[in-house]
Amino acid sequence: MGAKVVTTLIDSRLAANQINGSFETRDQRMEKYVKIVRRLIQSFRQFTIKQIPRSENRRADALSKLASTCFDHLSKKVLVEVLKERIIDERQVNALTTIGPTWMTPFMEYLQRGMLPDNYGEARKIRIKASSYVLVNGELYRRGFTASWLKCVNQAKGMEVL
Repeated sequence: MGAKVVTTLIDSRLAANQINGSFETRDQRMEKYVKIVRRLIQSFRQFTIKQIPRSENRRADALSKLASTCFDHLSKKVLVEVLKERIIDERQVNALTTIGPTWMTPFMEYLQRGMLPDNYGEARKIRIKASSYVLVNGELYRRGFTASWLKCVNQAKGMEVL
């Protein structure tokens, strides 16, 4: 996303101090996670991690209460996926190239070069909607309503994600 200064708040004193190097990691699996985090930290200009007790962290407290609440009477379901493999096992990722224009093309052209379609109505729509989009390292992101930036993908990548 292009962030260079990151402050991380975490409720685990053990994890915070292991990442800072104050505590040593004794578990091999945790050591792998700490190595990955330390490698990622190097990509930031400034990184700080701070342990905050859960009692002082309203967001984490609200999230834990939400997760423990029973919503059986509602028709909406929350899908949970149990991963069979650990995420610390690194894999090769192949980038997909887009063939031809996609729904993202007009937004990318407008944000990169200021180019708009000849049709006045379409150009107006793109100008209005473009305020919700941003280009970061050539990739299009959309501002989420309740979340941070959402990465926009083409149809092939969307099918791969699903």
